Amino acid sequence: MADDHIRYDILAQEALRGVMRKVLGEVARTGLPGNHHFFITFLTGAPGVRVSSRLRERYPEQMTIVLQYQYWDLKVTDTGFEVGLSFSDVPEKLEVPFAAVRGFYDPSVNFELEFDVKAEVPAQAVPVAPAPQPQPVPSKLPGSARKSDSPKKAAPPAKEKAAAGSEEAAKGADVVSLDAFRKK
Repeated sequence: MADDHIRYDILAQEALRGVMRKVLGEVARTGLPGNHHFFITFLTGAPGVRVSSRLRERYPEQMTIVLQYQYWDLKVTDTGFEVGLSFSDVPEKLEVPFAAVRGFYDPSVNFELEFDVKAEVPAQAVPVAPAPQPQPVPSKLPGSARKSDSPKKAAPPAKEKAAAGSEEAAKGADVVSLDAFRKK
């Protein structure tokens, strides 16, 4: 496969974040129309996210907020939004960069956006393991057998395995064959 020097994946993510930015900006100006309301999931530890220490302790990785009836002071900028919400009757102000948002969902029309967000981990917190050293493979001695010499079932080509593995990792779900849904 050719290298993607244009980075279509990043361009698509930015365009979809623009949809969320435009919708929230309109809601900040005119309010929620009809039955529309939003579930917004974001990483609490992402750069630029500002939440109280109480909320950060309760939601150390991510949290989902609902913008429906009880929110106030929604402000939207080019890079993020801020909003007032109540958590257990305690008013809180949240500031969330769009780059920290993992999901945006409007259940009134079943509209959902999912974003790739990389959690930033401090470099000193990540242990670096030494690269494994290649181990010599013993040569086959006459009259001896190794487990690898026994007949095996043919494995799928490496290219197919890599594609299936990366697709599963990207979706974060089990891959199900279409045959499972076909009528027999």
